[in-house]
Amino acid sequence: MSSPPDVARVVIGTAGHIDHGKTRLVQALTGIDCDRWVEEKERGITIDLGFAHLSKELPDGRALQIGFVDVPGHERFLRNALAGLGGIRIMLLVVAADEGVKPQTREHLAICSLLGIPAGIVALTKADLVEPDLLELARLEVDELLEGGPYAGAPVLPVSSVTGDGLPELEAALVELAVAHAVEPDLELPTRLPVDRAFHLKGLGVIVTGTLASGSVAVGDTLEILPAAAGSTATARVRSIQVHGESRDRAVAGERTALQLGGIDLDRVERGSEAVTPERFETTRRLLAHLRLLPDAPEPLAGFTPVRVHLLSSEVLGKLRPIGPATTGGGGASGRAEIAPGEEGTVEIRLSAPVVAIRGDRLIVRRPSPELTLGGGTVLDPAPASRRLRDLQAAARELGTPASDERSSAAVLLHWVRQAGPAGLTAAQAAHRLGEPPERPAAALGKLAEEGRLLAVPDRAAGGGRGKRWIAPAVYKAISERAGAALEAFFDRDRLARGCPKAEAVERIFPGPAATLADVYLDWLSAQGVLTVQGDLVSLPGREASLTDEESDLSRAVVERFTAGGLTPPSPGELSQELSAKPQILDGVIRYLTERGKLVRLPGGMILAASAVDDLRQEMLDAGWEKFTVADFKNRFGLSRKWAIPLLEHLDGTGFTRRLGDERMIAGSARQGSPGKDA
Repeated sequence: MSSPPDVARVVIGTAGHIDHGKTRLVQALTGIDCDRWVEEKERGITIDLGFAHLSKELPDGRALQIGFVDVPGHERFLRNALAGLGGIRIMLLVVAADEGVKPQTREHLAICSLLGIPAGIVALTKADLVEPDLLELARLEVDELLEGGPYAGAPVLPVSSVTGDGLPELEAALVELAVAHAVEPDLELPTRLPVDRAFHLKGLGVIVTGTLASGSVAVGDTLEILPAAAGSTATARVRSIQVHGESRDRAVAGERTALQLGGIDLDRVERGSEAVTPERFETTRRLLAHLRLLPDAPEPLAGFTPVRVHLLSSEVLGKLRPIGPATTGGGGASGRAEIAPGEEGTVEIRLSAPVVAIRGDRLIVRRPSPELTLGGGTVLDPAPASRRLRDLQAAARELGTPASDERSSAAVLLHWVRQAGPAGLTAAQAAHRLGEPPERPAAALGKLAEEGRLLAVPDRAAGGGRGKRWIAPAVYKAISERAGAALEAFFDRDRLARGCPKAEAVERIFPGPAATLADVYLDWLSAQGVLTVQGDLVSLPGREASLTDEESDLSRAVVERFTAGGLTPPSPGELSQELSAKPQILDGVIRYLTERGKLVRLPGGMILAASAVDDLRQEMLDAGWEKFTVADFKNRFGLSRKWAIPLLEHLDGTGFTRRLGDERMIAGSARQGSPGKDA
């Protein structure tokens, strides 16, 4: 088994009307009959996808590997045809010389154009059945069909699959096109195999086939099968690989590939599934796309229109709506977003089931009933965050029309970062939308940060396995301003507070999804000098709560009363009456003294002077207890259960005592050192 190191690879797809000789022509070129089903042979028509291959040695010593995908020509089986057209580099349009251009000829040609298949060639089949003048008329009709489109000027070659006339010339022309349009695979990209066939072979298990869209796959690899059932993950191990009937250790992008999978049942994978590198792709139910409506579409697109979306091998029902005026001037007199036949525009597509999609994927949209191809286009964003029309229109302006070599353009990444808001964008999230390894968008995002166009949340702040993320400068400014304003407002209400409780600060500063990243942002804002974090309190840099003269007098009186009260001091309510202090002011002073260690708040909210607790600890050490009960503690210090239990829980919590069933003992560390102080 091997994977040839120096091979030019290309996949050719047939197109054309039913009974124009597509399958017979592929068999004449390759020797392989693409009709696999008994019904196909009995009826003499192709119902489902067929596959063949041809290998040639090039003058420069390289091997040329051509895969053929033979699609059904009948309009009822066009859905099957669309499942196999992903990854096609060359269109082989087949037109029977004795019939000429037919409806499916036109529809197949339009679909190839919408899919952006870069090259085409036309075979005038059944040339042996017509006179030279009719053959010339057929050629002129084809030239007229191609005129003005992406395949204008494509070679038109008469052939006969019966006599063999013209086959050498057609093969030579296909080889020339294949060499010109073969693309060197980017092996750093994650594996992506859209499945166009999935079946079970006795003794082998589950087999899937498709044109490998990106990356490579090797025997022993683990692949994720998407979409998976909600809340589950489906993975499979690659047991063996075949490319064009030849066993391989490895297959690369651009090759027709069959995988034997282990560890998965056939009901978990089907046509439309994708076998991908784990955690490198995500599914979506919403797409933002640039769409071209065919000139012969029955009516303009406006509002939500039911459609059937074909993306690689997947086929999903959905709703489509234009979200802005067409690029050539559409929009309608009413100002409602509209795309007229022959025009282009940006659309939002909402799908009834999840699909795998990345920026740059090509798609076809068809009317579900009666079935008709409406148009096609390119995915701009596989995961648009907003559903609001205004936001989608802004996204359309910023995302533009993706070029295959500009998927990670600065404008796209900047838009996604702005769209992410306070939650920020990670390299992994960008990679999911681009179909790239995370290192590529990470490098591009890092460069934008170096240029000052983005801000990077430092790795040390983005702990917990979440990874570095990038935010827009405007978002950082808004967060820092909101943090300052929220803390100022808190301290205006509670001037004596040492700090704002972290939970309250998070609620005020980080709305919505950003709250899940609160720790990241608090650490970062602290490092930037916007705020300070001390334990569970958030404050402003350099801020210190200070008492007024009146509050200072009150604080001294409070400490005196609590100290005098020992282990059974007066309650705050009693103090308020005794000192003629307003409850709100007294509560602030008590909290101020507690935060500074002058008072101690017990479980349940009761308050003691810190000196009283220190004296208690010393007396307990002097008592020489090995163990003691609650009753011992109450009797020794003359306490009611109301005070005894909170005091003991406090001593347990500070590590001075340790509970042993119904008894307690003084901790060894407390005996060896000082009684300790309450913070």
